[in-house]
Amino acid sequence: MTGRIGMTKGRCECGAVAFEVRHIRETVTVCHCSQCRRTSGHLWASTHARFDDLTFTQDAGLHWYASSETAKRGFCARCGSSLFYRMNDESGIGIAAGCLDDTSALRIGKHIFVADKGDYYARPGDADVFEAG
Repeated sequence: MTGRIGMTKGRCECGAVAFEVRHIRETVTVCHCSQCRRTSGHLWASTHARFDDLTFTQDAGLHWYASSETAKRGFCARCGSSLFYRMNDESGIGIAAGCLDDTSALRIGKHIFVADKGDYYARPGDADVFEAG
Protein backbone atom coordinates (compact mmCIF):
# COMPACT_ATOMS: atom_id res chain seq x y z
CA MET A 1 0.00 0.00 0.00
CA THR A 2 1.30 3.41 -0.96
CA GLY A 3 1.73 5.87 1.87
CA ARG A 4 0.45 9.42 2.09
CA ILE A 5 2.30 12.58 3.01
CA GLY A 6 0.63 15.30 5.08
CA MET A 7 0.20 19.01 4.30
CA THR A 8 2.28 20.05 1.30
CA LYS A 9 2.56 23.34 -0.54
CA GLY A 10 3.38 24.04 -4.15
CA ARG A 11 3.36 26.75 -6.78
CA CYS A 12 4.22 27.68 -10.31
CA GLU A 13 7.48 29.48 -11.13
CA CYS A 14 6.04 33.01 -10.95
CA GLY A 15 3.67 32.44 -8.01
CA ALA A 16 0.44 33.25 -9.89
CA VAL A 17 -0.71 29.72 -8.97
CA ALA A 18 -0.08 28.49 -5.44
CA PHE A 19 -1.76 25.76 -3.45
CA GLU A 20 -1.82 23.57 -0.37
CA VAL A 21 -2.78 19.92 -0.42
CA ARG A 22 -3.66 17.97 2.73
CA HIS A 23 -2.48 14.51 1.63
CA ILE A 24 -0.43 13.48 -1.40
CA ARG A 25 0.73 10.07 -2.52
CA GLU A 26 4.38 9.45 -1.60
CA THR A 27 5.15 7.85 -4.95
CA VAL A 28 5.72 9.64 -8.23
CA THR A 29 4.55 8.25 -11.56
CA VAL A 30 6.71 9.17 -14.53
CA CYS A 31 4.84 9.26 -17.84
CA HIS A 32 6.76 9.01 -21.13
CA CYS A 33 3.82 9.41 -23.54
CA SER A 34 4.20 11.92 -26.36
CA GLN A 35 1.53 14.26 -24.97
CA CYS A 36 3.21 14.48 -21.56
CA ARG A 37 6.59 14.99 -23.20
CA ARG A 38 5.20 17.87 -25.26
CA THR A 39 3.47 19.65 -22.39
CA SER A 40 6.34 19.26 -19.94
CA GLY A 41 9.32 19.56 -22.27
CA HIS A 42 10.65 16.11 -21.34
CA LEU A 43 8.46 13.76 -19.29
CA TRP A 44 5.68 14.19 -16.75
CA ALA A 45 6.46 13.27 -13.15
CA SER A 46 3.51 13.54 -10.80
CA THR A 47 2.15 12.51 -7.47
CA HIS A 48 -1.58 12.25 -6.79
CA ALA A 49 -4.15 13.59 -4.34
CA ARG A 50 -7.89 13.83 -3.88
CA PHE A 51 -9.14 16.98 -5.58
CA ASP A 52 -11.06 17.85 -2.41
CA ASP A 53 -7.74 17.93 -0.50
CA LEU A 54 -6.39 20.67 -2.79
CA THR A 55 -6.85 24.34 -1.84
CA PHE A 56 -5.68 27.16 -4.07
CA THR A 57 -4.11 30.05 -2.17
CA GLN A 58 -3.49 31.88 -5.46
CA ASP A 59 -5.16 31.03 -8.76
CA ALA A 60 -4.86 34.22 -10.84
CA GLY A 61 -2.72 32.44 -13.43
CA LEU A 62 -4.49 29.07 -13.41
CA HIS A 63 -5.90 27.90 -16.73
CA TRP A 64 -7.15 24.50 -17.81
CA TYR A 65 -6.49 22.97 -21.22
CA ALA A 66 -8.73 20.13 -22.48
CA SER A 67 -5.90 17.88 -23.67
CA SER A 68 -8.32 15.14 -24.78
CA GLU A 69 -12.00 14.29 -24.58
CA THR A 70 -11.37 12.63 -21.23
CA ALA A 71 -8.75 14.77 -19.46
CA LYS A 72 -7.50 18.28 -18.83
CA ARG A 73 -4.22 19.87 -17.79
CA GLY A 74 -3.78 22.81 -15.44
CA PHE A 75 -1.01 25.30 -16.08
CA CYS A 76 0.01 28.85 -15.27
CA ALA A 77 -0.87 31.20 -18.12
CA ARG A 78 1.74 33.72 -16.90
CA CYS A 79 4.91 31.62 -16.62
CA GLY A 80 3.86 28.45 -18.47
CA SER A 81 4.43 26.01 -15.61
CA SER A 82 2.68 22.68 -16.19
CA LEU A 83 1.08 21.85 -12.84
CA PHE A 84 -1.88 19.44 -12.94
CA TYR A 85 -3.43 16.56 -14.84
CA ARG A 86 -7.00 15.46 -14.19
CA MET A 87 -9.32 12.95 -15.81
CA ASN A 88 -12.76 14.56 -16.30
CA ASP A 89 -14.62 12.02 -14.17
CA GLU A 90 -11.92 11.51 -11.53
CA SER A 91 -12.14 12.52 -7.87
CA GLY A 92 -8.36 12.90 -7.77
CA ILE A 93 -5.73 15.04 -9.47
CA GLY A 94 -2.18 14.51 -10.67
CA ILE A 95 0.18 17.16 -9.29
CA ALA A 96 3.56 17.85 -10.89
CA ALA A 97 6.23 16.71 -8.44
CA GLY A 98 8.53 19.51 -9.55
CA CYS A 99 6.17 22.27 -8.39
CA LEU A 100 6.08 21.06 -4.77
CA ASP A 101 8.07 23.00 -2.17
CA ASP A 102 9.33 19.89 -0.33
CA THR A 103 9.93 16.68 -2.26
CA SER A 104 12.15 14.97 0.32
CA ALA A 105 9.61 12.23 1.12
CA LEU A 106 8.74 11.44 -2.51
CA ARG A 107 10.13 8.54 -4.54
CA ILE A 108 9.54 7.24 -8.04
CA GLY A 109 7.02 4.41 -7.94
CA LYS A 110 6.64 3.55 -11.63
CA HIS A 111 7.18 4.61 -15.21
CA ILE A 112 4.30 4.43 -17.69
CA PHE A 113 4.05 4.54 -21.50
CA VAL A 114 7.76 3.77 -21.72
CA ALA A 115 7.29 2.37 -25.23
CA ASP A 116 6.52 5.96 -26.31
CA LYS A 117 9.63 7.49 -24.71
CA GLY A 118 11.86 9.88 -26.63
CA ASP A 119 14.74 8.38 -28.59
CA TYR A 120 17.23 10.73 -26.94
CA TYR A 121 17.23 9.12 -23.48
CA ALA A 122 17.77 5.66 -22.00
CA ARG A 123 15.07 3.33 -20.82
CA PRO A 124 14.47 4.00 -17.09
CA GLY A 125 15.75 1.50 -14.57
CA ASP A 126 14.89 3.06 -11.22
CA ALA A 127 11.35 1.69 -10.74
CA ASP A 128 8.70 -0.61 -12.21
CA VAL A 129 8.14 -0.05 -15.92
CA PHE A 130 4.78 -0.38 -17.66
CA GLU A 131 4.77 -0.21 -21.42
CA ALA A 132 1.20 1.14 -21.46
CA GLY A 133 -0.41 3.29 -18.77
